[in-house]
Amino acid sequence: MPMSSPSFLRTLCNLRWVAITGQAVTVLVATEWMDIPLPRGPLWGGIAVLAAFNIYATWRSRHPGPDSSRTAFLHMLVDVAVLSWLLACSGGITNPFSPMFLLLNVVAALALPLRWVLATAAASLLGYGLMSVFGQPLPELHSTRLHLWGMAVNFLLSVGVVLYFSTRLVSALRLREREVSTLRERFARNEGIVALATHAAAVAHELNTPLATMTLLSEEISEQTDDDGIREDAHTLRQLVDLCRDRVRELAASAEMGFRASVDLDRVIDRWQLVRPTIDLRREGVLPPNLRVEPSIGHLLQALLNNAADASTQAGSQRVFLRLRCEQDELIGDVRDEGKGFHENLPFSSEGLFRSSKPEGMGVGLALSHATVERLGGSLSIHTVQPRGVCVTFRLPVRFGRKEFP
Repeated sequence: MPMSSPSFLRTLCNLRWVAITGQAVTVLVATEWMDIPLPRGPLWGGIAVLAAFNIYATWRSRHPGPDSSRTAFLHMLVDVAVLSWLLACSGGITNPFSPMFLLLNVVAALALPLRWVLATAAASLLGYGLMSVFGQPLPELHSTRLHLWGMAVNFLLSVGVVLYFSTRLVSALRLREREVSTLRERFARNEGIVALATHAAAVAHELNTPLATMTLLSEEISEQTDDDGIREDAHTLRQLVDLCRDRVRELAASAEMGFRASVDLDRVIDRWQLVRPTIDLRREGVLPPNLRVEPSIGHLLQALLNNAADASTQAGSQRVFLRLRCEQDELIGDVRDEGKGFHENLPFSSEGLFRSSKPEGMGVGLALSHATVERLGGSLSIHTVQPRGVCVTFRLPVRFGRKEFP
């Protein structure tokens, strides 16, 4: 798997500075310390050209073009050309650094697409051939000693570069595998959510008729009875039926209007308390009057409140704690229950769907909540609290403006 081209360009520039330093040290040692008669002008000229090019390449790597792979190949061509020139001026095929052509091809193979790797190999073969034909041989007096030292240095450089790129490649592969695994799990979860949403839309369409019938029956019961208790129950039933009808209409309106629809979170909480009248909701925080949120945030809040209410009820408590606040352009919410915490055999997994620690639960609430937060660019965290219970915290970006309610 090739590395990303912009990253490879920066890495190549850094390695080229190492190569320039090594070339300069080698020329100094060979000409000054070992006193080998080499053409200093052409050698230093080649090193200077490579250094000037790398200054430009380093600046250019910060602003990569649309085809960075082609740019990286052009960089490799410059490296091949300069290496051919330096080797031709310092022994040709007898130079112990001639295997550096192989190292250039290894670097290209680890980072570039196949066609550019083949092109780099062809350029290396051409450079090696020209260097072999036109290279100036070293004097016999110094060739053996220089060759041995050069082979040692060449081996060390080759090992270092190969290890550097190999470790980076392995790290990139592991990171890509983790990303693919996460995307696969997310796709499976979203596929289940889409199927659930499709089924919900069909059910919502079918609910219109029974809801209308229930509305008529509740009105008839209220009109025909003289018992105040029954009349109050009929009135409550009518409110619940109206709530269900409004939710069905909002479902269709949200699908039709997309993100243009908005809801009032205070109204969402009032509706939830109407459905769960036995729950003692302890609320903190005040929302700004111009807060505008889309319907999915209301669904998120209701799902979290339902999960908290169920957890508290199973533990013998009726209390649920809710704190809502706005900080800058973020809506921050904390929903805490007094339940028993996570199930030991079924730990929390926000990527799961249709898994629940509740005997009668479908495992949809937290999965839908996580999908909503993810789509809106927010975050969702969950942790245990003392002395008992679980707290779910969400942070969502919100817009402020005129309220619009369906």
